[in-house]
Amino acid sequence: MMRLALILPLVALFQCDKDESVAAYGAADQAWALHEIDGQPFEASALLRFPEEGRIAGNAPCNTYSGTLNAPYPWFEIADLAATRAACAGLEAEGFYFAALMSMTQSEVSGDVLILRNEDGHEMVFKAVE
Repeated sequence: MMRLALILPLVALFQCDKDESVAAYGAADQAWALHEIDGQPFEASALLRFPEEGRIAGNAPCNTYSGTLNAPYPWFEIADLAATRAACAGLEAEGFYFAALMSMTQSEVSGDVLILRNEDGHEMVFKAVE
Protein backbone atom coordinates (compact mmCIF):
# COMPACT_ATOMS: atom_id res chain seq x y z
CA MET A 1 0.00 0.00 0.00
CA MET A 2 2.88 2.34 0.80
CA ARG A 3 4.34 1.79 -2.70
CA LEU A 4 1.05 2.76 -4.29
CA ALA A 5 0.96 5.97 -2.26
CA LEU A 6 4.43 6.84 -3.56
CA ILE A 7 3.77 5.89 -7.17
CA LEU A 8 0.45 7.71 -7.71
CA PRO A 9 1.92 11.22 -7.35
CA LEU A 10 4.61 10.31 -9.90
CA VAL A 11 2.01 9.04 -12.36
CA ALA A 12 0.04 12.26 -11.93
CA LEU A 13 3.18 14.30 -12.53
CA PHE A 14 3.83 12.59 -15.88
CA GLN A 15 0.21 13.11 -16.94
CA CYS A 16 0.59 16.87 -16.47
CA ASP A 17 3.04 17.00 -19.37
CA LYS A 18 0.46 15.67 -21.84
CA ASP A 19 -1.06 18.28 -24.15
CA GLU A 20 -4.76 18.52 -23.36
CA SER A 21 -5.48 21.63 -25.44
CA VAL A 22 -7.51 21.87 -28.66
CA ALA A 23 -4.27 21.17 -30.54
CA ALA A 24 -4.19 17.62 -29.19
CA TYR A 25 -7.77 17.04 -30.32
CA GLY A 26 -7.38 17.61 -34.05
CA ALA A 27 -6.26 21.22 -34.43
CA ALA A 28 -2.47 20.71 -34.54
CA ASP A 29 -0.54 20.43 -37.79
CA GLN A 30 -3.10 22.61 -39.57
CA ALA A 31 -3.50 26.23 -40.52
CA TRP A 32 -7.04 27.43 -39.83
CA ALA A 33 -8.52 30.26 -41.92
CA LEU A 34 -11.24 32.35 -40.32
CA HIS A 35 -14.45 32.28 -42.37
CA GLU A 36 -17.10 33.72 -40.06
CA ILE A 37 -17.60 35.67 -36.88
CA ASP A 38 -21.11 35.45 -35.43
CA GLY A 39 -22.51 34.10 -38.70
CA GLN A 40 -21.10 36.97 -40.78
CA PRO A 41 -18.34 36.34 -43.35
CA PHE A 42 -14.95 37.66 -42.29
CA GLU A 43 -13.81 39.50 -45.39
CA ALA A 44 -10.18 39.99 -44.32
CA SER A 45 -7.59 37.23 -44.04
CA ALA A 46 -6.78 35.66 -40.65
CA LEU A 47 -5.01 32.38 -39.92
CA LEU A 48 -4.68 30.48 -36.63
CA ARG A 49 -2.09 27.76 -35.97
CA PHE A 50 -1.08 25.59 -33.03
CA PRO A 51 2.68 25.29 -33.68
CA GLU A 52 3.64 23.57 -30.44
CA GLU A 53 2.12 22.43 -27.19
CA GLY A 54 0.47 25.29 -25.32
CA ARG A 55 1.08 27.89 -28.06
CA ILE A 56 -0.90 29.61 -30.79
CA ALA A 57 0.40 31.66 -33.70
CA GLY A 58 -1.00 33.12 -36.84
CA ASN A 59 -1.47 35.90 -39.30
CA ALA A 60 -4.05 38.60 -38.67
CA PRO A 61 -5.08 40.99 -41.46
CA CYS A 62 -1.93 43.11 -40.94
CA ASN A 63 0.35 41.41 -38.44
CA THR A 64 1.66 38.09 -37.25
CA TYR A 65 0.83 37.10 -33.68
CA SER A 66 1.48 34.48 -31.03
CA GLY A 67 0.26 33.61 -27.58
CA THR A 68 -0.16 30.99 -24.91
CA LEU A 69 -3.03 28.52 -24.86
CA ASN A 70 -3.93 27.86 -21.22
CA ALA A 71 -6.98 25.59 -21.10
CA PRO A 72 -7.69 21.89 -21.62
CA TYR A 73 -10.05 20.85 -24.43
CA PRO A 74 -12.83 21.79 -24.98
CA TRP A 75 -12.03 25.00 -23.10
CA PHE A 76 -10.12 27.75 -24.84
CA GLU A 77 -8.17 30.52 -23.16
CA ILE A 78 -5.43 32.66 -24.70
CA ALA A 79 -2.90 34.56 -22.60
CA ASP A 80 0.07 36.75 -23.47
CA LEU A 81 -1.14 37.58 -26.98
CA ALA A 82 1.57 39.53 -28.81
CA ALA A 83 1.58 40.89 -32.35
CA THR A 84 3.91 42.74 -34.66
CA ARG A 85 3.06 46.42 -35.24
CA ALA A 86 2.69 46.91 -38.98
CA ALA A 87 0.01 49.26 -40.24
CA CYS A 88 -2.28 48.46 -43.15
CA ALA A 89 -5.79 49.09 -44.40
CA GLY A 90 -7.03 46.05 -42.42
CA LEU A 91 -6.25 47.34 -38.91
CA GLU A 92 -9.92 47.73 -38.02
CA ALA A 93 -10.64 44.13 -39.05
CA GLU A 94 -7.55 43.03 -37.14
CA GLY A 95 -8.75 44.71 -33.95
CA PHE A 96 -12.13 43.03 -34.38
CA TYR A 97 -10.41 39.66 -34.92
CA PHE A 98 -8.17 39.95 -31.84
CA ALA A 99 -11.06 41.08 -29.63
CA ALA A 100 -13.18 38.13 -30.78
CA LEU A 101 -10.32 35.64 -30.42
CA MET A 102 -9.50 36.77 -26.88
CA SER A 103 -13.15 36.45 -25.82
CA MET A 104 -13.52 32.80 -26.88
CA THR A 105 -13.78 30.22 -24.09
CA GLN A 106 -14.72 26.94 -25.81
CA SER A 107 -13.44 25.03 -28.82
CA GLU A 108 -14.69 22.25 -31.05
CA VAL A 109 -12.84 20.44 -33.83
CA SER A 110 -14.90 18.51 -36.34
CA GLY A 111 -12.92 17.31 -39.34
CA ASP A 112 -11.76 20.38 -41.25
CA VAL A 113 -13.79 22.83 -39.15
CA LEU A 114 -12.68 24.53 -35.94
CA ILE A 115 -15.34 26.43 -34.00
CA LEU A 116 -14.53 28.76 -31.13
CA ARG A 117 -17.39 30.14 -29.01
CA ASN A 118 -18.12 31.78 -25.69
CA GLU A 119 -20.89 31.87 -23.09
CA ASP A 120 -22.37 35.03 -24.64
CA GLY A 121 -23.24 33.13 -27.83
CA HIS A 122 -20.44 34.56 -29.98
CA GLU A 123 -18.80 32.19 -32.42
CA MET A 124 -15.81 32.07 -34.79
CA VAL A 125 -15.73 29.46 -37.56
CA PHE A 126 -12.38 28.45 -39.03
CA LYS A 127 -11.72 26.00 -41.86
CA ALA A 128 -8.55 24.02 -42.40
CA VAL A 129 -6.31 25.36 -45.13
CA GLU A 130 -5.28 22.73 -47.63
